[in-house]
Amino acid sequence: MTNNEEAVPSAPTEELYSRPFPEQEYIERLHAVQSRMAERSLSALIVVDPANLYYLTGYNAWSFYTPQCVIVPADGPCHLFSRYMDAQGAQHTAYLPPEHIHGYPDYLVHRADMHPFDWIAGTALEIGLLPDTSDAHIALEMDAHFFSPRGFLAIQGQLTHASLVDSHELVNWVRVIKSEREQAKLRSAGQIAQRVMEIAIEQIIPGRRQCDVVAEIQHAQALGSQYLGGDYPAIVPMLPTGITSGTPHLTWSDLPLLTGEATTIEIAGVHQRYHAPLARTVALGTPPNRLRTVADAVSEGMAAALEQMRPGSTGRDVHWAFARTIGRYGLEKESRIGYSIGIGYPPDWGERTMSIRPEEETVIEAGMAFHIILGMWMDGWGYETSESLLVTSEGAEQLTNVPRGLTVKE
Repeated sequence: MTNNEEAVPSAPTEELYSRPFPEQEYIERLHAVQSRMAERSLSALIVVDPANLYYLTGYNAWSFYTPQCVIVPADGPCHLFSRYMDAQGAQHTAYLPPEHIHGYPDYLVHRADMHPFDWIAGTALEIGLLPDTSDAHIALEMDAHFFSPRGFLAIQGQLTHASLVDSHELVNWVRVIKSEREQAKLRSAGQIAQRVMEIAIEQIIPGRRQCDVVAEIQHAQALGSQYLGGDYPAIVPMLPTGITSGTPHLTWSDLPLLTGEATTIEIAGVHQRYHAPLARTVALGTPPNRLRTVADAVSEGMAAALEQMRPGSTGRDVHWAFARTIGRYGLEKESRIGYSIGIGYPPDWGERTMSIRPEEETVIEAGMAFHIILGMWMDGWGYETSESLLVTSEGAEQLTNVPRGLTVKE
């Protein structure tokens, strides 16, 4: 963004200094989680995914590299457990009262002979959050990125009678339907994503180093758009270029961009941890016919997928609409073409619930949000485009308005 004054308000507002959501919304989220727990006869739930901590309490810090969790009882308020120095920060971001925020001592950090979850589980037992009886079933987020085997073993060592079971992303599935306030956050993230992508495309010029382009992208992500402050994304900008554009998930180098090569750009706009990812492809110079053909086919496939993305459809229906369309061009795509989005923390901005693929039978509902990502990775070349969207009663609402298709810069 060329004018910093466009990115920040001229005067502070109350909203900037308040939590992202009112306390009542957090309480409603807790009740929704406890209702799901009751359906599965769970006695307690140990939540470790930082996105779920944020969803349930508002807690937001770069503290997830050390053990932390929210413990949700079958009934009553939840409690947050973190490193002592981070517990102080939790009092500034989480809606919980101080007596529901617990900090373990620092001597437990990075020890081979003891683990923070020894202290967390022991303290939770003492205050009655974790029942340790033979009929108790305690769920854990066993597939969360920041829950280690040692953490599980530490909890297991403290609970000698209760059964430990997998939560199967219980909180993630509650998050799938966004409230009106959450939808507003996603729309704000979309505004930022649009501005970031416009800057990224503008910066793709021959001779420019890839790292220079990414520096502009990251600056724009933090700056935001208009009165919306940006935030750090769960995934860094991805910028496969030239021969590497046939491979997903590559980042960048210090090599220059060259005429005759294509660059795929995948970024996200982020507002108060809500993500709107977006991907586009830029060709420097006249692109080969194969790239144009794939881009045209995929654009048609995207239109078909978005048309099918409406309440009552399934993920399978959406995938089939895309696959059938590109099949007419002799193309196919093996990997999934989308997934649910919302809150994101490193290392991923997906919710790890619904995927848009042939096996997905979950019914799409209003209030869901998706990233439809159509990457066609070939032998030494590729094409990528995507859209983030909200599902409304009328169908798919795009969160950005960046021209679709291959961008050619002669």
